[in-house]
Amino acid sequence: MPVVVVTDSSACLSPELIDRFGIRVVPLHLLSDGRDLRDGIDPVPDDLSGVTTSGASPGELADAYAEALEQSGGDGVVAVHISRGLSGTWEAGRQAAQKLGEKVRIVDSESTAMGLGFPALAAARVARAGGGLKSVYQRAVEVAARGRTLIVVDRLDHLRRGGRIGTAAALLGTALAMKPVLHLVDGKLVLREKTRTSTKALAKLVDAAVAQAGPGPAAVAVHHSHAADRAEEVAAQLKDRIPDLSEVIVTEIGAVLGAHVGPGAIGVVVCPGGAGLPASEDDSSPSSTADH
Repeated sequence: MPVVVVTDSSACLSPELIDRFGIRVVPLHLLSDGRDLRDGIDPVPDDLSGVTTSGASPGELADAYAEALEQSGGDGVVAVHISRGLSGTWEAGRQAAQKLGEKVRIVDSESTAMGLGFPALAAARVARAGGGLKSVYQRAVEVAARGRTLIVVDRLDHLRRGGRIGTAAALLGTALAMKPVLHLVDGKLVLREKTRTSTKALAKLVDAAVAQAGPGPAAVAVHHSHAADRAEEVAAQLKDRIPDLSEVIVTEIGAVLGAHVGPGAIGVVVCPGGAGLPASEDDSSPSSTADH
């Protein structure tokens, strides 16, 4: 049996990709009016302004890893999770993996959304091609290291309330009506550039993504929170300006991430080199996926 890849719901992988590559997804949680809602499974309220979030627990992850290990026939499990700088999920996974032995390997993606999804997908492609535990793990680590995640939000209030960005940066964005371009550095969300309008912010976002992609092949994902039209516009610009796109994914982010970035947010994940199999191997997966 192939090595099984496990990730969490912040990866924003479509059901089609999850099913095709046999990836197991552990839900993160939203807490609303005393209810514990599982991201991607339970219905969530339209208004996420009062919702708080939490990571997957060690118990949930231990159960998922044990089931995946059994599914693999003992060949092994590679678990790729949201940045430890954004969530306690990676640490919970580390604790869970310790109880199951060396056949379970944990990867900190230092990202989220498809910054997590691309390394999980790349690892699953190697597993499907017959790669062993070491090669699947190394592929996840290598693709995660190449990924770059950028985001523009309409307002910084949601990120400030969730503690995902500093108070000073949040005040700067609201008091001066700035529209900042943010990015993930060492797994944490920081200010990259300040602009005064949403149009300029999105232009800077596209420019930064094109620069990150470089001249060679690249996989790209465009995420949005209730802003499908803007996401499609950004995706169209990236298709025009990046000469060698191996994969393009456009998707709405899940409820947990949406609670932190707020409506109107647009994110771009760039993976230079792509997230398919290494060049020496063949990958028959589709080159473009859209999940709105």
